[in-house]
Amino acid sequence: MAWDFETDPDYQKQLDWVAAFIETEVMPLDHLLGSPYDTQDEARNKAVRPLQAKVKAQKLWGCHLGPELGGQGYGQVKLALLNEIIGRSAYGPTVFGCQAPDSGNAEILAHYGTAAQKTQYLQPLLNNEIVSCFAMTEPQGGADPGVFTTRATRTTTGWRIDGEKWFASNARFAAFFIVMVVTNPEAPLASRCSMFIVPAGAPGLSIVRNAGYGDHIDSHAYLRFENVEVPEDAMLGSEGGGFLVSQVRLGGGRIHHAMRTIASARTAFDAMCQRVLSRRTKGEVLAEKQTVQEKIADSWIELEQFRLLVLRTAWLIDKHQDYKKVLKDIAAVKAAMPMVLHNIAGRALHLHGSIGLSREMPFAQQVIDSYFLGLADGPTEVHKVTVAKQVLRAYMPTNALFPAYHLPQVRERAREHYPDIVPRDAH
Repeated sequence: MAWDFETDPDYQKQLDWVAAFIETEVMPLDHLLGSPYDTQDEARNKAVRPLQAKVKAQKLWGCHLGPELGGQGYGQVKLALLNEIIGRSAYGPTVFGCQAPDSGNAEILAHYGTAAQKTQYLQPLLNNEIVSCFAMTEPQGGADPGVFTTRATRTTTGWRIDGEKWFASNARFAAFFIVMVVTNPEAPLASRCSMFIVPAGAPGLSIVRNAGYGDHIDSHAYLRFENVEVPEDAMLGSEGGGFLVSQVRLGGGRIHHAMRTIASARTAFDAMCQRVLSRRTKGEVLAEKQTVQEKIADSWIELEQFRLLVLRTAWLIDKHQDYKKVLKDIAAVKAAMPMVLHNIAGRALHLHGSIGLSREMPFAQQVIDSYFLGLADGPTEVHKVTVAKQVLRAYMPTNALFPAYHLPQVRERAREHYPDIVPRDAH
């Protein structure tokens, strides 16, 4: 029976190195530098490149990638444990070569890119010499592909793209864009869209403005495509295969995001625990008050429950090697993730009082981040629908007036199975 919660000792040593490295070398950068995605920032590069070299020397660079792409080909459980530590720092994913959306975009290019595209974009992306943008949502309909209007039409030399995209992350820093657009509006929804690669600076592609949220830099773009011409081989995958291509980047990535979210929630939890042991009011420390104890207990329970759900889901992915068999579990992780961070960060904010609300503490931003998590890669409601549909597939309806679990029927079947036992209600 193979079922335990132990980490391989050799891998634990690597994780211990990562933890110390993140705390001493990487986390300070969060407070000194700008965006981790600004590869043109000389101060950023001067600080980050030596750290990336140290990670590569430890054979921990791009561990989600296979050896053919310079990674370690780690399974999801190992990646989950690694991302739980990396997620303590905004710069952590960049230093370890696993930052979104570049990690997912690299997997798309590895699967569907041409040799020329891999040379021009994939290898520099894997080296963090450039960054990329994934553009899907639209201003009039969000992430609902049923109302997408950005369109690609055939030309004599390839395709022409027209339309608008909204909240395209890191567009201002990107060297290229992977864009989902409609290629056949009359087709069924599943085959209506296709995926294209568009170089930054392409004639007709413009950033209308950059939007931000909370304390984060304004790096989510409102994009406009006006007669943007791309060649035939700019299509990634087959025509109408946009959804299939997009799935390459989602399953494992959601596990990584979840573990990084656990890291963020744990920082809030640790701060909350220290606060209630240190702050006195009404003649006693906060930790002695029952309502505060309830907040600590609820936070610990929620964090541990979610962590076990994520790790079990990672284990299932490794076991089945088929994301379709783990759809329910991945959707459950995505649905639960925002509330875990929201609840724990919110309690930490509250127990810190006014300073918890201020920009001198991270909690208000973490609460806002929880709402971002509830929207990114599809709203929470969509993932709950997926969970419910997947769960109900294991059940069958009954046409009987009374179901088999109706207690009078249950008792009758029990009497038939044990006819020599006198029922207790007969005494």
